[in-house]
Amino acid sequence: MQILTLTKYIKADLIARLSRDELSPDALTLAALSDHYQVSVTPIYHAINELIEEGYLYREKNRRLCVNQEKMSDAQTAAKSPQPAPPEDHFKRITDDLLTMSLNGESVFLREMASAKKYDISRTSLRNIFNRLAGDGMLEHVPRRGWKLRSFNQHDLDAFIEVRVVLELKALDLAKESLDKGVLQKILDGNQVPGTDEEPLQIDNSLHEYLIKQSDNYYIISFFDRHGRYFDLLFLWESNDRDAAIQEIQQHQRILTALINEDWTTAREELELHLRSNHPVLSQLKR
Repeated sequence: MQILTLTKYIKADLIARLSRDELSPDALTLAALSDHYQVSVTPIYHAINELIEEGYLYREKNRRLCVNQEKMSDAQTAAKSPQPAPPEDHFKRITDDLLTMSLNGESVFLREMASAKKYDISRTSLRNIFNRLAGDGMLEHVPRRGWKLRSFNQHDLDAFIEVRVVLELKALDLAKESLDKGVLQKILDGNQVPGTDEEPLQIDNSLHEYLIKQSDNYYIISFFDRHGRYFDLLFLWESNDRDAAIQEIQQHQRILTALINEDWTTAREELELHLRSNHPVLSQLKR
């Protein structure tokens, strides 16, 4: 069975969604589709070009993408047919595996050939993923030895949190005058505790990135860009724990409500509490 590529999956899914009239014209942009499918613009770009070549889409003089309704009428059967599952996300699978190893305290060297064989991908694809994880601080390339995995260390986490508290509180102070209440409300709406245990959680963790960006301080932004990526991966992994995720949502709600009300004292207090106490799972790993 031929493996479905990401471009082919996106193309097939777009045809089905367009034929069901599920996409507005504003959604037909590289940025919007990249955000929807949570991928880079490259597979979106190729999928769009193929749809244009096959007549499903066309560009107006202003370069705006439009749907060819006559062609779409031929795709009604596609809308009713079960859509293929997306191709396996190798990056997520490899990241999850390495996070588990890191949290278990393993500091090992990974060989490209063996790892590519394990995940059934090419060495080039694997190297691209490893380079990305190296940029996130999880791996370090050591010549002639392979890729060294970063081992989770509780003292390292505690040290990062101490610096994070100082810099993020400073970011809040600097960002006060430039915070958009509409943006804050949108983030607040994205943090909702479900009414039942069966309902999925809604978490929007973009508040931290927003405060840091709005601080307009190069050194604060640079610190989190250089040193925060590895911990972001750990925090994302931790949010898989439902109780920890619910605590995170509730803390976000209190911070955002205070920010919208311009209650800066409460906002600072709730933000510091959140930064120091929001790691109930990681804090139990004594490494």
